[in-house]
Amino acid sequence: MKMTNYLALFSLVFLSACTSLQVGSEFAAGRRALLAGNPESALGYFQSAAQKDPDYQYGTALKQGIWSYVGRSEYAMGRLPQARQTLEKALASNNDEYITRLYLGLALARSGERQRGLKEIEGGMRGINDWLEYITEAHRFSYGQYWDPSLDIRKAIRSNLAMASSREFDWQQLIANGEWIAMRMEEEGDRARQDEARERSRENDGPDSPGGR
Repeated sequence: MKMTNYLALFSLVFLSACTSLQVGSEFAAGRRALLAGNPESALGYFQSAAQKDPDYQYGTALKQGIWSYVGRSEYAMGRLPQARQTLEKALASNNDEYITRLYLGLALARSGERQRGLKEIEGGMRGINDWLEYITEAHRFSYGQYWDPSLDIRKAIRSNLAMASSREFDWQQLIANGEWIAMRMEEEGDRARQDEARERSRENDGPDSPGGR
């Protein structure tokens, strides 16, 4: 009986590990496709991953749920009603997903719901700006220094918030700029990790290291 229970437990753990690996692999493939401008392919990967693990999250410093990526893919494909529903679902699970909120605002604005769309766009942009301000200050001696070091994202956010606060502005320009900010934030995590890895490599290869003498 003990052996049977042990085998059953082992099988359960093994299957769980296999599922986690498969979800991670599908998510990575979907993200590569999305960044490469192929949202149709990305959506298939993300939906498959979400079915296996609807609570899957990506990232360390900036965590984002799988449903956010499903919604972003739908948005990029022009499926605005579906994107809105999926992005709202993502925010219901984590209200602090500011990139998700920005995409929701963009989807609403493109659907004609400009008043609510503007509110969500501004909320998403402010949330991203505040997160970058926090991370670059609170963790300035570690990974925070690698996020938005040139301030390009925060400058773009502040410029667009100022534009949105004016009485009249170009909606198409605001939407295009919002899409740029959202995609730049997605890419920024990769850049930050790469810059940190290069810095660590240089430190390890420095004059005080065995290989640097």
